[in-house]
Amino acid sequence: MDHWYFIGFLLLILLHLCLVSAEINGSVLEMKRGTSSVPFDPTRVTQLSWHPRAFLYKGFLSSKECNHLITLAKDKLEKSMVADNESGDSIESEVRTSSGMFLQKARDEVVADIEARIAAWTFLPAENGESMQIIHYENGQKYEPHFDYFHDKANQELGGHRIATVLMYLSDVESGGETVFPNAEGKLSQPKDDSWSDCAKNGYAGNTMISIGDFVKCLLSCVFTFLGY
Repeated sequence: MDHWYFIGFLLLILLHLCLVSAEINGSVLEMKRGTSSVPFDPTRVTQLSWHPRAFLYKGFLSSKECNHLITLAKDKLEKSMVADNESGDSIESEVRTSSGMFLQKARDEVVADIEARIAAWTFLPAENGESMQIIHYENGQKYEPHFDYFHDKANQELGGHRIATVLMYLSDVESGGETVFPNAEGKLSQPKDDSWSDCAKNGYAGNTMISIGDFVKCLLSCVFTFLGY
């Protein structure tokens, strides 16, 4: 019976591709958005882990797109905050020492193209996604081990737990900058333009979902998360 489930899954993929009005050229999916869109190629995706579920996409962003996102964030970075476990309010904490900012959704053609590409890869609608967050780490800055799900009721009522995260590296570093899952094997050190996605089963995270922003020389990354509503 397993092969029938597999066939059904493939049919769902084909249906999704039709609904997003895409043009298929070989194995490359061309999203009909704007002139800056880069092809979405499923053959570039590598499975890193099933527990937690993590996948690496080589060359998800072009260098031009990386530079554009960095330019948008320049001079707008503020100290990164964390959500208070009780109230859900954004507060400062020494566990997270980076700086960052949020981009308005579809604020320009390049951002809209990236959001559409993320939606195609994750099979999740762009409107369910939070605004992209640009995060900057200077030498020695970090994000200590943490769970990427909400403990407070306020944030859960806004849209539920995050069910997927796409992390895109916008710059290269000499050392550090890894994303680490302490309860899983290995750590992910990625070059500029690469992206990885992690989906928490049933819309919430397990014990292996603790992640760390490791010490870095200088790093810019972009985070796009989906809520479960």
